[in-house]
Amino acid sequence: MTSPLRIAVLASGRGSNLQAIMDAIAAGTLDAQMVGVFSDRRRAPVLERAERAGVPAVSVQRKRFPDRQAYETELFSRIDTTRPDLIVCAGYMRLLGAAAVDAHAGRIINIHPSLLPAHKGLHTHQQALDARASEHGASVHYVTAELDGGPVIAHACLPVLPGDDAERLAARVLQREHPLLVATLRLFAARRIELRDEAIHIDGLRLEAPMKLDSDNNLHPPLLTTT
Repeated sequence: MTSPLRIAVLASGRGSNLQAIMDAIAAGTLDAQMVGVFSDRRRAPVLERAERAGVPAVSVQRKRFPDRQAYETELFSRIDTTRPDLIVCAGYMRLLGAAAVDAHAGRIINIHPSLLPAHKGLHTHQQALDARASEHGASVHYVTAELDGGPVIAHACLPVLPGDDAERLAARVLQREHPLLVATLRLFAARRIELRDEAIHIDGLRLEAPMKLDSDNNLHPPLLTTT
């Protein structure tokens, strides 16, 4: 029997994805333990959510350090004291440097509000509208030093509807982000997923395209190979 997945969350904002994770843990649908929540903003609402739930909440502010490397060295030294199996970036609004990523290779994931590799960076919903995309959604991917550039684990897809604006589209994507993240974390909790040779493997088989979240909030791999 595997031990609960130890999760540390790195976030800058409201913390709705954090809440989805904690709710799943409390409901017994995710075999995990939230070991710490970390933010670059001293008064981020995500820290308040963590504190209310009795989860250690830590703020490490970038402005207190001379450069990014010094900041990230302190931030990840704090994170590492919680001994996480997985670090989840859930609305963390800074690009991580190569040193931090390399030191935690295969152990940092991010949720991003677009169907990566499309629409990286900010304002993704407006990007999708400007591109006249027929489909939009959210992605969970491994973090690299490249902006939203790591291997994509899973997608949650939805149609762009006539009359959608960025605000309406963002609200609909957020409703799919939460189950997408929780479903992906269940795979990690079951020790079914790993990053090996820069490729994602499920149950030891190589994932050739991102998994898709279905209407029942289950993930399905479209193609697996033995290579």
